[in-house]
Amino acid sequence: MKSYMKTTAGFVISATMATASYGASVNVGELQGFTGPLESMIGPMSGGANLAVTETNASGNYLGGTTINVVQGDSVCIDPAVATAEAERLMNDENVMAIMGPNCSGNTGAVITNVLVPNGIVSISPSATSPALTTLEDGGWFFRTAPSDARQGPVLASIAISRGQTDMAVTHSNSDYGKGLADAFVTAYEAAGGKVTVLAGHDDDKADYSADVAALSAGGSSTLAVLGYADTGGRGIIAASEDTGAFSNYVFGDGMISDVTSGAVADGSWGTMPSPDLSLSDNWVRVAAVGGVNGLGVFSAESYDAMALIILASQAAGSTDRAAIQAQVMDVANAPGYQCYAGKLGECLAMISQGIPVDYVGATGVELDAGGTANGSYAESQVTGGAFSVVNIHK
Repeated sequence: MKSYMKTTAGFVISATMATASYGASVNVGELQGFTGPLESMIGPMSGGANLAVTETNASGNYLGGTTINVVQGDSVCIDPAVATAEAERLMNDENVMAIMGPNCSGNTGAVITNVLVPNGIVSISPSATSPALTTLEDGGWFFRTAPSDARQGPVLASIAISRGQTDMAVTHSNSDYGKGLADAFVTAYEAAGGKVTVLAGHDDDKADYSADVAALSAGGSSTLAVLGYADTGGRGIIAASEDTGAFSNYVFGDGMISDVTSGAVADGSWGTMPSPDLSLSDNWVRVAAVGGVNGLGVFSAESYDAMALIILASQAAGSTDRAAIQAQVMDVANAPGYQCYAGKLGECLAMISQGIPVDYVGATGVELDAGGTANGSYAESQVTGGAFSVVNIHK
């Protein structure tokens, strides 16, 4: 089992950053899938992360006026070798104090094992949701502001049953994310009385998904759950289904909540995505709009929170030292302390500098469990007028 101790005993820190001098500039990494199966979602996510930095720099309250520079790396989402190489580049060549990201679960696991643990550097992911990451040995260097799919699966199943969708075919991306979400969903759905007519994985980036869809529709259900990626296999599955009329209703996991998806299916299809309660959501959308960010974008709020936690932990440490940042993440993320919301980073940084503890609530109601994962809520989002719209929040 992994353990979140606030020390680094037993780990060799081979690339510890020096404490920032006041008035200097420091680098933070943004490792996201700028290309690949989440590409259509990354704009708002990157916007959210960078808004936290912009807000911080404008305040002048970070480490006595130190400026933060964001250095980006493209993980391409589903190639662990690329993600590992980019994480190493950010760490060694760009000397980042911490990494916001990665996104996809398989890449994240590789970065944890090959980069974070042996080198001692914090990574906070806004969107890596595989349950397998909960038990991966990470030495306390990995955190995430999105909840695990061990929670999303049962929420998705409960909503489906409440909507009267008692049978469906299920397809998932052959990835850590897709398999983990499918396992959690199918277990909960069948336990609630639902019937899975066909369960099958699909590969991403295939030229033709007609055979996949034919096999899925052979079970006789008119409803298809697609637990994959909007910009690759999931999109291909939907296109093949719409071409043949194989399915008339769709259910989606968070990796499919995209304009690419909503523009391809009829109104009434729906899915789940991590989302704060309505009051926090309204505040985040306002803060994001002022900063020129689409606050309704999936994982945009989680991205803001991931970057904000890095910044606040560094402020609490009074340093950009990587081990010092790691030791402060859980303290600034959780109670007790002055509750700090999205749009108030400058105020919170000032409080920390005055020795006042903060409890970062942020955009999504951040509270990290003992494993460093957020205990978030989910939006039930339905396609209406060709776009996803939130119809309910489930805790």
